[in-house]
Amino acid sequence: MNARTGGRGLTPERGLLLVLAAAFLWGLLGIFGKLAQVRGLSPLEIAFWRATLGGGLYLAHALVSRARLPRGRDALVTALFGLTGVSVFYAAYQLAVRSGGASLASVLLYTAPAFVALMSWLFLQERLGQRELLAVAGTIAGISLISLGGGQGVHPTVAALGWGLLAGLTYSLYYLYGKLFFSRFAPPALYAVALPIGAAGLVPFTHFTHKDAGAWGLLVLIAVFSTYLAYLAYAAGLRLLPATRASVIASLEPVVAAGLAALVFGEQLSALAIVGAVVVLGAALTLSLPGKATESA
Repeated sequence: MNARTGGRGLTPERGLLLVLAAAFLWGLLGIFGKLAQVRGLSPLEIAFWRATLGGGLYLAHALVSRARLPRGRDALVTALFGLTGVSVFYAAYQLAVRSGGASLASVLLYTAPAFVALMSWLFLQERLGQRELLAVAGTIAGISLISLGGGQGVHPTVAALGWGLLAGLTYSLYYLYGKLFFSRFAPPALYAVALPIGAAGLVPFTHFTHKDAGAWGLLVLIAVFSTYLAYLAYAAGLRLLPATRASVIASLEPVVAAGLAALVFGEQLSALAIVGAVVVLGAALTLSLPGKATESA
């Protein structure tokens, strides 16, 4: 994808700022989620309200912009994506935050590129080259180091690793789904369908509690900043930057999350866990780089 510089203000520098903003807003998700859990909300209820409120914002956006909504088979695939990429992903991420901490959950999310490589090999018959195999092995090694290292306020239990890896797996579906649909539909139109369906998929498993003004405020922050604006900023930045560069910049998300978690909750990865986190992010960056002949689009 080539950067577009023809329109007023549409420069690579603007794209850089937009993707940086998205990374920062996504980095806030674990912080907001953990603060909401402290106020008595369950991980599943946080996931439900994120999908419900965020979906409402996208639906309003799609209606105002008159974006074409998916129909027929496209709507069915989008609904299935909503149940996996929203219901399961949103819930797994918040459960990972509760089990292991915000910084650990954010790092484990970046196992997604390794899952993309494996699923592309399994379902799309794409060849696993030396780079892909090295990145998958690096991801496994990094997770092993994190599980051995832990840290202050960071708990790499079996549950934390399991939920974090499930979050990474379901997050990887965004890459595969986006490859098929983002060139045909405006992202707000797709999220306007996927997020409400994802919220509906969480209803049978969610126990709703009384929420004070502070809890509602945190849910609104999650929906507006870490969902609606974050996705919009990344999509807008991607139009101005090569996809490879955008993905590299977005990988600052766990750095933001870890820094904020240290400040707000006193979470600190051990030296061994930091090495593991660097290995996981390095593997993700390796897979985000273009192949020998082509640039990622």
